[in-house]
Amino acid sequence: MQHAALFEVRELITDIYFPIDAVISLVVPLSSGEIIETAMTGRDGVIGAGAALNGRISLNQAIVQIGGQILRCAVEPLKNILKEHPEIQALIGAHEQALFAQAQQSAACNATHAIENRLARWLLRAADLHGSDELPLTQEYIAQMLGVRRTSVTVVARTLQEAGMIRYRRGHIKLLDIPALQETACECYQTIKLNYDAFLHASNK
Repeated sequence: MQHAALFEVRELITDIYFPIDAVISLVVPLSSGEIIETAMTGRDGVIGAGAALNGRISLNQAIVQIGGQILRCAVEPLKNILKEHPEIQALIGAHEQALFAQAQQSAACNATHAIENRLARWLLRAADLHGSDELPLTQEYIAQMLGVRRTSVTVVARTLQEAGMIRYRRGHIKLLDIPALQETACECYQTIKLNYDAFLHASNK
């Protein structure tokens, strides 16, 4: 279910989630009620896998950004599988490294890049993970993930729409011109993809 929490900060992780077409955000909730996204994953990843590598306490809140199918596996059975299949353990370890690298990249991105570039990057990443150029998301939710005011997202979304890159109606965004969005996005979009590929490639050696 969209916006459902899979686990909370400092919670004991009992289940690991494998998104099929859902997109999940790892966020840090603040005392003000704001939540800031540190990383997102979808059909190319897994959420909570660190629990199978003895990291049982969650460092983030995991929320469903875009609803869809998600496979769930209890921690203990997966730990047994990893003992028997070190190649899978290496793959999961690489994915956890990629998520950590993504969180670092997000911190740098939030501190230095313009909202227009960040929004384009975020939309492209969400579409990649969802496997569709149609995203059931509100501007208010996107603003939360980016840690900016909703009015700022509204202004930038209008600019992207007028440029023919997206089409927006309440609660729904369609990406129309992927190449133009890629040109608009900050370097972090490609960096996150390159990091992910590098970590997974290294795990296969």
